[in-house]
Amino acid sequence: AWDTSVAIEVKVGDGIEIVRFFHCYKRGVDRVFVDHPMFLEKVWGKTGSKIYGPKAGQDYLDNELRFSLLCQAALEAPRVLNLNCSKYFSGPYGEDVLFIANDWHTALIPCYLKSMYQSRGIYLNAKVAFCIHNIAYQGRFAFSDFPLLNLRDEFRGSFDFIDGYEKPVKGRKINWMKAGILESDRVVTVSPYYAQELVSSVDKGVELDNVLRKTSITGIVN
Repeated sequence: AWDTSVAIEVKVGDGIEIVRFFHCYKRGVDRVFVDHPMFLEKVWGKTGSKIYGPKAGQDYLDNELRFSLLCQAALEAPRVLNLNCSKYFSGPYGEDVLFIANDWHTALIPCYLKSMYQSRGIYLNAKVAFCIHNIAYQGRFAFSDFPLLNLRDEFRGSFDFIDGYEKPVKGRKINWMKAGILESDRVVTVSPYYAQELVSSVDKGVELDNVLRKTSITGIVN
């Protein structure tokens, strides 16, 4: 991948962070990589281990900030990157785009799209499809963390969630995946069978079965 020389500022928590983009064109697909120390410092070896936490089932303490940054960078990329990599296309993708948000790590994309862009007349035709690969990982965090996301209060209800599991702790939390499901235009998953499974019971849907029954979910073979 090559350095695009494009840098943007994004608000993460209480601070402003500088994000850079790298790009390559391979097998007919533009591949854009977000460059920031919050990601690079966490990666251990070429296997990409320890991206989400120091060990399985444990989050890094700054995961909410890290993935807030990723979501904001993803929303900026189609507008700011001048991709000139094939004979068929040159220039920024523009605003008429479809964002595919994969799992809880990118669940803020539909929220930021509405609050930061569409509210200002930007990306008015853009849509978001939220794809669930493994519903067991939902991005459940302390309810008091909501202000870290820099979202208007009207989005709080989409995140509001009562965690019924003993580990790590029961109680009221914010749930990124729940918000991604509710705020996206479509919700999809990796197969028709898995889609049916997720709405079949509390256990299979890991406490989001009732939300998915309201929004509907489509299974597309992965």
